[in-house]
Amino acid sequence: MIETLVAGGPVMIPIGLCSVVALATFLERMWSLRRGAVVPTSLCVEVLELLRQGRFDDALTLCRKGNVSVTRVLEVAIEARELPRADIKERVEEIGRREGAELERYVPILGTIASIAPLLGLLGTVGGMIITFKVIEEHGGVTDVAPLAGGISQALITTFAGLSVGIPAVVANRYVLSRVDGLLVDMEEVALGVVDLLTEAQR
Repeated sequence: MIETLVAGGPVMIPIGLCSVVALATFLERMWSLRRGAVVPTSLCVEVLELLRQGRFDDALTLCRKGNVSVTRVLEVAIEARELPRADIKERVEEIGRREGAELERYVPILGTIASIAPLLGLLGTVGGMIITFKVIEEHGGVTDVAPLAGGISQALITTFAGLSVGIPAVVANRYVLSRVDGLLVDMEEVALGVVDLLTEAQR
């Protein structure tokens, strides 16, 4: 295995680094985007129940203790409970956009690696072909393919390595983005429920 990586030439170093960074980023996002760390169901149910009972201060205290994405959005809504519905929604949407950006943190890294890893593989391929043609030039035509093996091997190894990193990075990037979208939809549903309850309490 090590011999194969070495045969790929110096381009294998950045490709290897890309694989490590992509894996670390994916694992970090999966941990951070757990539903319980963003939109915990039990906490949301408890806040909604307190609001139905008109216990706004208790609901606000619970949101501040929760300190997750959805509670930060709900906290703003509850603090603005005496404002018109349109103003409450505007503040909720503003905080929601900020929390959405936080959920997407580091995701562009996966997209970047998905783009550059195959290009690095292509760079290694070109380097391998240059080596191959140099050998042909030095020997003035080659009847034995053995001298060409090094360059061809480098070309194929780097192409394989680049694609092996790039393809999973594309899949990981799409998966993380879809997970973020799902969590944002859940947050929006809870926030709208809170806004409805606050609006009813004003009547």
